[in-house]
Amino acid sequence: MSSRPLWAPDPDQAAQTNLARFAAGVGIDVGADGGYERLHRWSVEDLGGFWSAVWDFCGVVASERGSAGVVEAEHMSDVRFFDGARLNFAENLLAGDDAETAMVFANEAGDYSETSRGELRALVSRLAGAMRAQGVGPGDRVVCWMPNVVEAYAVMLAAASIGAVFSSTSPDFGTAGVLDRFGQIEPVILIAVDGYSYGGQRFDCRERLAEIRAGLPTVGVTVVLNRTGLDDPPSGTVDFDAWIESHPAGPIQFEQLPFDHPLYVLYSSGTTGRPKCIVHRAGGILLKHLCEHQLHCDVRPGDRVFYFTTTGWMMWNWLASAPASGAAAVVWDGNPVHPHPDTLFDLADRAGVTLFGTSARYIDSLRKAGVSPRRTHSLGALRTICSTGSPLSPGAFGYIYNQVKDDVHLASISGGTDLCGCLVAGDPTGPVWSGEIQRPALGLDIQVLDGDGSPLGRGQFGELVCASPFPSQPLRFWGKGGDERYRAAYYGRFEGRWHQGDYICATEHGGFVISGRSDATLNPGGVRIGTAEIYRLVDAMDEVVESVVVGQPVDGDTPAAGEEGEAPVGGDTRVVLFVKLADGVVLDDDLEAAIRAEIRAGATPRHVPEVIGAVDDIPRTRSGKTVELAVRDAICGRPIANLEALANPEALDQFRTNDNRPAGPGAA
Repeated sequence: MSSRPLWAPDPDQAAQTNLARFAAGVGIDVGADGGYERLHRWSVEDLGGFWSAVWDFCGVVASERGSAGVVEAEHMSDVRFFDGARLNFAENLLAGDDAETAMVFANEAGDYSETSRGELRALVSRLAGAMRAQGVGPGDRVVCWMPNVVEAYAVMLAAASIGAVFSSTSPDFGTAGVLDRFGQIEPVILIAVDGYSYGGQRFDCRERLAEIRAGLPTVGVTVVLNRTGLDDPPSGTVDFDAWIESHPAGPIQFEQLPFDHPLYVLYSSGTTGRPKCIVHRAGGILLKHLCEHQLHCDVRPGDRVFYFTTTGWMMWNWLASAPASGAAAVVWDGNPVHPHPDTLFDLADRAGVTLFGTSARYIDSLRKAGVSPRRTHSLGALRTICSTGSPLSPGAFGYIYNQVKDDVHLASISGGTDLCGCLVAGDPTGPVWSGEIQRPALGLDIQVLDGDGSPLGRGQFGELVCASPFPSQPLRFWGKGGDERYRAAYYGRFEGRWHQGDYICATEHGGFVISGRSDATLNPGGVRIGTAEIYRLVDAMDEVVESVVVGQPVDGDTPAAGEEGEAPVGGDTRVVLFVKLADGVVLDDDLEAAIRAEIRAGATPRHVPEVIGAVDDIPRTRSGKTVELAVRDAICGRPIANLEALANPEALDQFRTNDNRPAGPGAA
């Protein structure tokens, strides 16, 4: 581990951050030694005081605040925040002067536009009028099957202004994937697109749209945004512009609703079965995002916040909240590396992006491609780079500071769709250490536990747990038995504490290293190994584009598909590595030896795979995450629970074939 950080703000820079000003307001000097630790300790010991201070500092707009910041309960999931408060989520995002920029839009075709707050409010008011005319009221579900365009955000804001529950997914989802999600929540309005572009190709959605409409009997009207250029909307639907034409722009009626009023339904990945429908509360999402944006990411009024996402990933909802902090949300529709690998940095310069958010996989792809934005772009406005989706390797940390920008706050963050936010996050006042997430998120009592629930010391990997309630805990899962299923999913493993399912360790610097998902950890000889420990070594090799590593049960009874853990009954587990190789590279004996030597030198002999195989592609979810459990099931000859959850399910075929499926014990 390096003895020096990659970056640290100078004292004046740190003192000007929102976090420093917030801490000073509660009597803590965050710049002093141990300052963040003191602030964090206070934030979890006095939850009511902390979240009330966030409410005040971030300027929450509400007609009533309620009597108490926190209302305690016997079970963590039943704790309530700001009981009695009345507010509207959309009102908080749409506040501000008419002339201020609310959204910046760009796509791979070269289109670029900026939408003012006044223009966005006008569109939202017309959409809300059309929804009300359709009979939409508080609690009704409005769903959106659209690309990452301004209209999708406006639909969400219109629904939220009324108190309707919004849910979205991207048009690359097939019919079954959309119905697996929307079909569970019985929407009354579907707003969709008739086509979209990606990677220079046009995709016609009309046939799938007809199938989706047929599978959603509760939908009263289907509204279609025209992207194909055809004159008439698909049969049985209404054109987006025609639908709002008779509803003039005007003042928006923001329904004043309880803090816990449902705002969003988000979905689990669905890689082990039908997706879970996670219901999120309006006040909780607002307050958590304000805290993360302003305190952890130092978002300020007038900033330009960009995150590469689709409407099917929780980072879309995270980005949508940026205007509540006085910033503009910068949105991109299309392939992030089309027409060239540094396309998004063109956007960063043109839009004056101050926060650039993306995935660890994207950063690693730039590194492999030899892209050096610091040589080709100004990036003068850029203060913060955020990475999430999977662990960011030490090599990727170094790449950012060597090839993107040397004076930038790199915030590797991690949380989940489950809370629509972060458990561990950035600290703009503190140093960035290679390979580490800087801090536990404020207001969250993050702990690392062993399998029996005992706390582990620094440097010891274990389960990521949160022992304090927080505002963006889900309300419940949608549907019958939702409360019980919700509690079982997050509180069943460690009673009374939130179990995230990540394999993590605390560091000597007060930060964290995540080494993958707990249910994907390897277990050779009974020793748990995080998959990220292998990825950071293998994926850094020039010959390897990307990889996936799994544990294959041997000499025992194989666990059922999707079961947590790797060890077979009465047997052991061996490490199996698959690599997607660079063009022209062949997996021969020399390369296998080099891979094993790299892993042995950078980790331990236990990390060295017994089997290495070459594949043409690595299966991923639609948000770009590698699906290790699906690969494990494929090589074990088990059925895959939900192929529709994958962006490239055909990639699994090669893992099932005799050529690529590892042979019996001792194969190499």
